Amino acid sequence: MDERRRRGLDMMRQVYGWEMGDAPGDFFGITVDHLFGDIWTRDGLGLRDRRLLLIGMLAGQGLNDVLDIQLPAALDNGELSPDELREIAIFLTHYVGWPLGSRLSVQVDTLIAKRERRERKEREAREEGTDS
Repeated sequence: MDERRRRGLDMMRQVYGWEMGDAPGDFFGITVDHLFGDIWTRDGLGLRDRRLLLIGMLAGQGLNDVLDIQLPAALDNGELSPDELREIAIFLTHYVGWPLGSRLSVQVDTLIAKRERRERKEREAREEGTDS
């Protein structure tokens, strides 16, 4: 595996927050090598800045399926807090339009509620384990 491919796969893991293995095909190769190996790793903007730009662009185009990947990754990677995600939804609503912005707001609130429920269950399970 060459340096560019390794750098691209490492950045994909960082951006998406899950393990990413190499795969066949030109489309995958171009995505890993160019987009993640060259573009996401350039100097000048940090990962958080790139994520903010991407979230804005995705919201503006109504690409909610990709937002369903990017929003949890930003939260899980610690790039954006729940309050920052909510503020992003409010801010973007006034630029992308009410229907797209309200959809983003629902996505953010749903994501945060799921995360809070998961954390509460994990905390309760730990507490039950210590009470035994």
